[in-house]
Amino acid sequence: MQAVFHSFQQEPKPVNNNTTKKTKYRDPFSETGGGTTQTNAGFGNIMYDRRVYRGNTYAQQVIPQNQQLELELERKKEEHRNKRKLLEAKQRQEKALAEQLLAERNLEPVEGRKHIDIQTMTYVEEIDETDVWTQTDPFQDRPESPVFIPSKTGVDMGVQVEDDLFDFDFEVAPILEVIVGKTLEQSMLEVLEEEEMEALRQQKKEFAQKRNAELAETQRLEAAEKRRFEEKERRKEQERQRLQREQECRRKLASRQFANQYLENLDLNVFTTLQEEGFFYDIVHRQVEQEFMPFLIQLTNQELDKKRQARVEVDNIIKMSIRKLLKSN
Repeated sequence: MQAVFHSFQQEPKPVNNNTTKKTKYRDPFSETGGGTTQTNAGFGNIMYDRRVYRGNTYAQQVIPQNQQLELELERKKEEHRNKRKLLEAKQRQEKALAEQLLAERNLEPVEGRKHIDIQTMTYVEEIDETDVWTQTDPFQDRPESPVFIPSKTGVDMGVQVEDDLFDFDFEVAPILEVIVGKTLEQSMLEVLEEEEMEALRQQKKEFAQKRNAELAETQRLEAAEKRRFEEKERRKEQERQRLQREQECRRKLASRQFANQYLENLDLNVFTTLQEEGFFYDIVHRQVEQEFMPFLIQLTNQELDKKRQARVEVDNIIKMSIRKLLKSN
């Protein structure tokens, strides 16, 4: 009998997509009640169902958060209605007062005058604010899914044994052939899987070696580029310093040339001017002028004063003698 290998066949199923998709009906297993499809919806604990009341039923009822929000909205709407009524009453009162004033002004003007319409009301208008909210229609409940009935894949066969019993030796041979064939097939698949895993490990090892080599080469190139960049910056700094030194040298040279040209005839002029002003002098001549000549002049003046005084005395004696002679005569 030919060996028959066991094989398993199953109808294809759609892949579970985690992305949500908008559906027409509401998902009964969803916590939010939205129209998104959840493929993993299954049985759940009823104690975690939000529709089941938990707690003491005889205790005081606590208003849920959503009902509190509804009460707050109702209160705000009531306040808004009251404000609107007050505003309408105020506007009606102002309108009635304006009509009354207009009726009083409709009198005939006096002679030489006329009535003119003048806007005297305030230009500020109160802006009404109204709270508006919308409510979307609830999602429809999705109808119950029909019972899944797999399609028939094989051929129905009937075997009837009327008088003979079950022959184990004859009937067990196909089963053993299927089991042995399946075992051999599974072993071959495992061997192929091991070979594939070994090939993957070898490929990963080669890839790691190649990546490390490329990484080392990249680091070497980066280091070389860094050295070239630093060398370029150093050369640029040296060139900048050289240009600065040359500029400083040219500036000093120009300053020296200008100073030489300016001081070329300045020495003679300065010495001449200083000599004329008396800063450069002969020591003997200066001593003669400042020490000897004043001393000589002083002595001369003293001698002249003595001679003048003697002459005055002689004149006085002569005058006295003449007076005496005149008196005696």
